Amino acid sequence: MRFVDEAVITVEAGDGGNGVASFRREKFVPFGGPDGGDGGRGGSIYIQADDNTSTLVDYRYTRKFRAERAKNGRGANCAGRGGEDTVLLVPVGTTIVDTESGDIIGDLVSNGQRVMVAAGGEGGLGNTHFKSSTNRSPRKCTHGAKGEYREVRLELKVLADVGLLGMPNAGKSTFIRAVSAAKPKVADYPFTTMVPNLGVVDADSHRSFVMADIPGLIEGASEGAGLGIRFLKHLARTRILLHIVDVQPIDGSDPAHNAKAILNELKKFSPTLSKLPVVLVLNKVDQLAEDTREEWCNHLLEEMQWNGPVFKTSGLMSEGTKDVVYYLMDEIEKQRELEAEDPEYAAQLKAFRDQLEAETREQTIAAKEAYREMRRQQRLAGILGDDDDDEDGDDGEMEVYYVR
Repeated sequence: MRFVDEAVITVEAGDGGNGVASFRREKFVPFGGPDGGDGGRGGSIYIQADDNTSTLVDYRYTRKFRAERAKNGRGANCAGRGGEDTVLLVPVGTTIVDTESGDIIGDLVSNGQRVMVAAGGEGGLGNTHFKSSTNRSPRKCTHGAKGEYREVRLELKVLADVGLLGMPNAGKSTFIRAVSAAKPKVADYPFTTMVPNLGVVDADSHRSFVMADIPGLIEGASEGAGLGIRFLKHLARTRILLHIVDVQPIDGSDPAHNAKAILNELKKFSPTLSKLPVVLVLNKVDQLAEDTREEWCNHLLEEMQWNGPVFKTSGLMSEGTKDVVYYLMDEIEKQRELEAEDPEYAAQLKAFRDQLEAETREQTIAAKEAYREMRRQQRLAGILGDDDDDEDGDDGEMEVYYVR
């Protein structure tokens, strides 16, 4: 199944049923009076978060959804049946945005959370409502209201406490395999992860957090190089960024330059995202000679002018990974406790996250438009054929899933 993290759909709620003008007609009841029933209420459309759904691929090809129209009223004061509601299931972590106004309709962050995106039309009134002392036989009734129609954009951002950041082949996938049960592809030849992977990291009994591995960045990603910045939005919900740096890249590049390039691309994409706490991990230290390992790592830190927390690990040998896990667990628990105990801190954190969500959404939409324009120019130049149309850029053949 293909990994799709964004989709635009149109939703139309059902129309309300019409009211009717009817009069009671029975034997020995010559003046029964009005008995027209009301029309039913049209079906509404809801979007609901579901743990069993991991991608928005269902909305890639089916993009129009309409709820059932209600039935009309009938005589004998019989109201029409209401239309059936339509419930669309999406992955946990989906944000619903009105494409016309740009307003956020809902942010589904827990299983079962539901948001109404299109309200069904109210039913019309039967002539019973219009009788009075001066109008004993009203022939007036009303039509049902139209159901609400709107276009919405579904944006999926994975829910994780820690996000892995780094160049392709820096060892992010190997690291997440070492600390969790997630099994992203790894091999002894260079390649890059194409879709996000999630893993539940157990520090101790009843102490765990979720880690996200996104496709690697390269210098120039903000201009569309490599996979670009498409997957950076998945870091918007994280608490801490774990920057994995290969101390001895296979291509012979300078690791300090690579690390600074990644942080620069992060800042270009979102200045707010770059303010998240960053933990540096110097990875693949097993490739360095033991007598020069410390000296080389200190040299890299000086070149980067790094003053934050740093760890030296080997994801392949699981060396030093436990220290990273315990540090991250402690920091996450501190944030959670402070958020629960200090209302002012919680409010500041919410404002920060709202700003981060808005920035990442704006940058992601701009990047997608730039990608579409680039593909259009390539087709006009004859570089791409008609069969190469992939404007949404949903490459990859995997889903995001949580494993423990």
